[in-house]
Amino acid sequence: MSKQVKDYSQYFVAPDLKAAKKRGKEEVQVIQFEEIPENMREVGKGKNYLIETYGCQMNVHDSETIAGILERMGYSRTEREEDADIILLNTCAIRENAEDKVFGELGRLKQLKLENPDLILGVCGCMSQEEVVVGRILKSYQHVDLIFGTHNIHRLPVLLQNALFSKEMVVEVWSKEGDIVESMPKVREDGLRAWVNIMYGCDKFCTYCIVPYTRGKERSRRPEDVLDEIRELARKGYQEVTLLGQNVNAYGKDFTDREYTFADLMDDVRKIGIPRVRFTTSHPRDFDDHLIEVLAKRGNLVEHIHLPVQSGSSEVLKLMARKYTRERYLELVSKIKKAIPDVVLTTDIIVGFPGETDEQFEETLSLVKEVEFDSAFTFIYSPREGTPAAKMKDDVPMEVKKERLARLNQLQNEISRRKNEELRGQVVEVLVEGESKKNPNVLSGRTRTNKLVNFVGPKHLIGKFAYVRIDEPQTWTLKGVWVEEKPLAKVGG
Repeated sequence: MSKQVKDYSQYFVAPDLKAAKKRGKEEVQVIQFEEIPENMREVGKGKNYLIETYGCQMNVHDSETIAGILERMGYSRTEREEDADIILLNTCAIRENAEDKVFGELGRLKQLKLENPDLILGVCGCMSQEEVVVGRILKSYQHVDLIFGTHNIHRLPVLLQNALFSKEMVVEVWSKEGDIVESMPKVREDGLRAWVNIMYGCDKFCTYCIVPYTRGKERSRRPEDVLDEIRELARKGYQEVTLLGQNVNAYGKDFTDREYTFADLMDDVRKIGIPRVRFTTSHPRDFDDHLIEVLAKRGNLVEHIHLPVQSGSSEVLKLMARKYTRERYLELVSKIKKAIPDVVLTTDIIVGFPGETDEQFEETLSLVKEVEFDSAFTFIYSPREGTPAAKMKDDVPMEVKKERLARLNQLQNEISRRKNEELRGQVVEVLVEGESKKNPNVLSGRTRTNKLVNFVGPKHLIGKFAYVRIDEPQTWTLKGVWVEEKPLAKVGG
């Protein structure tokens, strides 16, 4: 049953990690998505697709686009593997355990493929951009039918056609960054919140990160295309938009025909009738005074900023090639808090980076105490093949890494609980997303600052804004009581 892989080079240009930093300034073309080829428009009629998504919001949004293309071909979504005619794993490469999960899934799905030989099993996303991963799939997972990367999602109809009618594994991964493709169809998860890509790729080359290789160089969408998409979402009644980019506040720096920055874009989005606007993920190095000034205008620009610090030690930050110091980060935080006094800051932190000493880890703890993040995503360092850090001596024992992570999490949990406690008795604005996953009698939603709130209230509130009094703050969530009458003055949160 295994696929023939006679000459996959006709489909596959291997990612060249060494050449990535030397990538040129070739002009990125903006093209429109072509209509589905006529012979593929109803190929999925009466058939189902299932997409398993791993990783960041960018992958979630890519899955929405993949779903949009598949539905244009007649396929319908299913959540049951046994009912699926196509299963695509949209993968993440940022940490080793994410890759391990995918390979585990591929092994598990082999039995399903044996039971249903007509099933198309595909791998896409960031893992597909890694030469070593593609090589491993070609060698050990030959029941996979289709592999494609992050730059050629728009070619899915052609690739799927080849997979359906070929007896060979279809592999197409582009090392060169793709053009910006506009007007691709999307199936968004709900009619309430939407992701909007404003740029692709990253040029920062942090030594631990594979993203600049898997997502390519920074390239920004034209502001008129971004703004048109957001206006259309407003017309459709969306209540919240999150602007996406691997390094979102580097937006516009690659423009050669205009001076237009992320701050300019945020200022223009502020004037569109979307109640809430978020963005992720920002880089401290590109967070300038103009952006702070625009965010301080508030309105639909929420007072929540995710600002990854990664380490509190300037020495470790230098090894990470983050291009800022501890002092620069704290200065930036001070500016933000001065302009937006009730800002909620969240962050990412890596512990156990190669060479990290006890003293340097203590600097991370002291920075967390000083900034007082409302929450943090914390990780043990995971080497990624092809990155500069993978060649460094990983000399921090795993038991030390785990102990540091536990101490960091304990500190952050104490801060998170205390910050949430400050909301006790306050009335906050909640965008009600639906029923709680744990209890259908409880509604769940998020505040402007992205805090999760659970409360009892009528079902007609789903998809609307509700005002909730916080009665039971917890470490990671808030419990409250629905306030039927809209309060005269809206309280933060």
